[in-house]
Amino acid sequence: MPSQIDAFVRELAGELGPDAVAADPTTLERYGETTLPGGPRTPGCVVYPGSTADVQRVVRAAAKHGVPLYPVSTGNNIGLGSRAPVRAGHAVLDLGRRMNRILEVDEALGIAVVEPGVSFQMLHDELVRRGDTLMVSATSGPPHGGILGNALDKGGGYGPYFDHFGMLCGMEVVLGNGEVIRTGDGSLEADTLPNFHASKYSFGPILDGLSALATFAIVPRAGVWLTPRPPHVESFHFLYEHDDDLAEIVDRVRPLKMSNFVPTLFRVSNDVYAASGEARNPEYVPGTKAALSDEGRRALRKKAGLGAWQVSGAFYGPNAAAVAPQVERRKAHFGAGGKAPFVPRAEAMRTPPLKPSADAMSGRPGIGELGMLDWRPGGGNAWFLPGTPMVGRLALELDHLARGIYAAHGMDFMVMHVASARFARGLHVLSWNRGDADENARADACYRALAQAFAARGVGVGRAPLDWQGLHAGLLMPGFRDAVNAIKHALDPKGIIAPGKYGIE
Repeated sequence: MPSQIDAFVRELAGELGPDAVAADPTTLERYGETTLPGGPRTPGCVVYPGSTADVQRVVRAAAKHGVPLYPVSTGNNIGLGSRAPVRAGHAVLDLGRRMNRILEVDEALGIAVVEPGVSFQMLHDELVRRGDTLMVSATSGPPHGGILGNALDKGGGYGPYFDHFGMLCGMEVVLGNGEVIRTGDGSLEADTLPNFHASKYSFGPILDGLSALATFAIVPRAGVWLTPRPPHVESFHFLYEHDDDLAEIVDRVRPLKMSNFVPTLFRVSNDVYAASGEARNPEYVPGTKAALSDEGRRALRKKAGLGAWQVSGAFYGPNAAAVAPQVERRKAHFGAGGKAPFVPRAEAMRTPPLKPSADAMSGRPGIGELGMLDWRPGGGNAWFLPGTPMVGRLALELDHLARGIYAAHGMDFMVMHVASARFARGLHVLSWNRGDADENARADACYRALAQAFAARGVGVGRAPLDWQGLHAGLLMPGFRDAVNAIKHALDPKGIIAPGKYGIE
């Protein structure tokens, strides 16, 4: 739609200034890049609003000219689509480039009010500057990833405030018609709003969830709840030798989380996932159609000091002595089966594959896991993100299912289960050489096989890469799809905000 884009760009350049919109080939190529097998999705233009009022102007101009908008924050959604639009030719609305302010930090209530460009590292640094009494909930993603973008895409962390969308409170929202609303107690018509970012559940319907996935509305700012930083964090780590030990791990973790005896989530990572931050596939040669062998995995574990599974959690307390009894109880709990060696925190901090777990549970953003993007050459990376029920035999059944599909397609099995009381997020990583046409095709086929096989077991995903969002949407019941599309049409009648994202039209 070149003519619509041209008119849209001219209008915004006049209203917002020439630096607020870009349509040069270099910029468009950069924004269209992904790590997915489907290749680039080059946008028609990129817009850089500087305020909520600017976002309103952009939405109204988009409706006028029939130009769909694809909102991003910092654009670091690696493995899920980066900052490329769901369809080539759409306008990327880069909310983070100019809207990157920490608007407020309420240290008494533990609340920060941020714009989309505020990254995990930025907020962490500001909290340290203020005395380090509060901490962010860190992710496995890049430290320069956006807090709001991650939360709205249902991302998560590892500490007590792991539910990032659940920790948002009080949003400023721009609808598809350009109108602004505020959620929660922010919906009051008043000069001061003391509960705007403290209370989710105000009078009337709760609308916050409609902002998730940025398909119904755009969020230029929101409040995020922060964890009080404990004086001491004592991580603990256990190694399991065999793949099928996953069943025992899940059954041992479940009661610790159901009682919330351990305040953090548990990270349960397999050998390849844990090692991939520092190591590269030692058996990979161009044109290979085989996954890393069992012998290769054993050599990798021996070199890195790992098990087939790494189990990590943490206790918070006033000092090391205060939490020592809890750690000893965990040693007895996991050691009862006689096959889970304990790794103390001090040793884990000297072990590169274990250190990211300790850092994440301490609210410290880091780059320790980004090395997995180079596990194989060629830059291919995607995430398959199903859930695992916290029942050992069911978790093991799904593990066997996924391993078989990876092996059938010559992919290296990389997974981390992030376990809570009843449910674990399964972070299944696909890493491949996009420069190899056959390998690229096998990565696509592997993901599709995983999605369909898990759905046949009644297991869906929480998030999905751009290439396969339509596939996942097609696996949902028709009535659900119809209801979601009806809401979309009511709130965004001209289909301006990210049409097609997550299969929502």
